[in-house]
Amino acid sequence: MPASYPVRLMLRDDEPAAPGPSMNVAFATGGMTVVDQHFGSATRFAIYRVSGTGSELVGVTQFEEAVHDGNESKLPAKIAALQGCAAVFCQAVGGSAVRQLAAAGVQPIKVEPGALIAEALAHLRNEINLASTPWIVKALQSQDRRRDAGRFDAMEEEGWDG
Repeated sequence: MPASYPVRLMLRDDEPAAPGPSMNVAFATGGMTVVDQHFGSATRFAIYRVSGTGSELVGVTQFEEAVHDGNESKLPAKIAALQGCAAVFCQAVGGSAVRQLAAAGVQPIKVEPGALIAEALAHLRNEINLASTPWIVKALQSQDRRRDAGRFDAMEEEGWDG
């Protein structure tokens, strides 16, 4: 059976209106309110941009329903769908997926069954303000570097006259 390809709906792909550091995070969710899926067999990722002052849904990636069978052929498409995300919240994640996510720069976060996305977002906003969690500090620094690189690329396209 060929690998299923995701359907991705990006609601926003620009910078957040709120000033300050921000990052994108994904949630493995069926119903968009609770983290209720295993990473490898997730049918949907809700992607949020989170800053110290707020959060907004910026995209949703939908996959065909998959069995949790240990078959790793579905992992590359799921990891690719998380490009630009600092973390993915899920109920469970296998060791191979953890290694592949880490190589892609995505921090897997395992949560308890019934974890509400709204509560996780509130916690993340607080952590961004405190800047004390190592993976969050690293993600914010990485986001700043990408933003700076994009700014310099735009300046180069416009031309530099001294």
